[in-house]
Amino acid sequence: MSNHEKNKPRVVCCIGDIHGYLTKLQNLWFNLESCIDPLEFSSALIIFLGDYCDRGPDSRGVIDFLLNLPSKYPNQDHVFLSGNHDFAFAAFIGVLPPPPDGSAFKDTWKEYEANEEREGWFKGDGYENMHLQGRRWGGHITVRFNAAKGTEYKGSIYDAGPTFESYGVPHGSSELAKAVPNEHRKFLTDMVWIHEEDDVCVETGEGITHCKLIAVHAGLERGKNVEEQLKILRSKDTRVPKVDALSGRKNVWDIPKELTENPTVVVSGHHGKLHIEDLRLIIDEGGGLESNPVAAIVLPSMKIVRDIDHLAK
Repeated sequence: MSNHEKNKPRVVCCIGDIHGYLTKLQNLWFNLESCIDPLEFSSALIIFLGDYCDRGPDSRGVIDFLLNLPSKYPNQDHVFLSGNHDFAFAAFIGVLPPPPDGSAFKDTWKEYEANEEREGWFKGDGYENMHLQGRRWGGHITVRFNAAKGTEYKGSIYDAGPTFESYGVPHGSSELAKAVPNEHRKFLTDMVWIHEEDDVCVETGEGITHCKLIAVHAGLERGKNVEEQLKILRSKDTRVPKVDALSGRKNVWDIPKELTENPTVVVSGHHGKLHIEDLRLIIDEGGGLESNPVAAIVLPSMKIVRDIDHLAK
């Protein structure tokens, strides 16, 4: 290997929300492999931005695909961020870490109790000490139509019906915990809420810039101390009913001011769109909708790759 190659910046692929669309994931992976130098791809850092389950038909197959990557690509590093959907799936099957202050998961219900009836929170076996998001995920929403998305709900407010079915149980069944294989339980247990890299290269107008990178499913909250937020996310602190960094919208859109002093890339999925503004990268072209592509961004080149691209091998 020449010195030039040794000093070449490492390739980083950030892959947006998959939402149970296994075929899209397979096609996207094939396209990434086709358009990145084989040597660079074989040692790339691959960051999955979360939301592996719900909406699409094969959440189980998606997790199987992800679980197989480390043995197929042993020199890559794979990061599996938790999305808000995966958090809720983990909550439902009981693999979230307990709140660090010894409080009970049922304490997370209080703030949102007014929504319980409309959202049809899960009341089956094991609900008594289930995190709020698990109950919302496994519940039965009373309205059929999601006006914001223009689609029908698939079972719950999270569209979790297809996830249950991919494991062979009906939506809302407490049998799901038994139906999920152990390696999938481990995958959902081990997902991280945040991933940080000290030195990632990005091509900008001025050439190659060395940046810190923070990957988190929705983003970091504005107006809140960044170090405090990072601490909560690194430790997976489950005492809050809603983790804004995984499920927020407007409040997590921008890069917090204190991170703009030193160049920091903040990359997320979640928002149902592709948005690239300076070092704020939002990679979720799919939004879990069948007709939309699943996208990835490749660093340092900032190239966008989609499952629908027809790339010549």
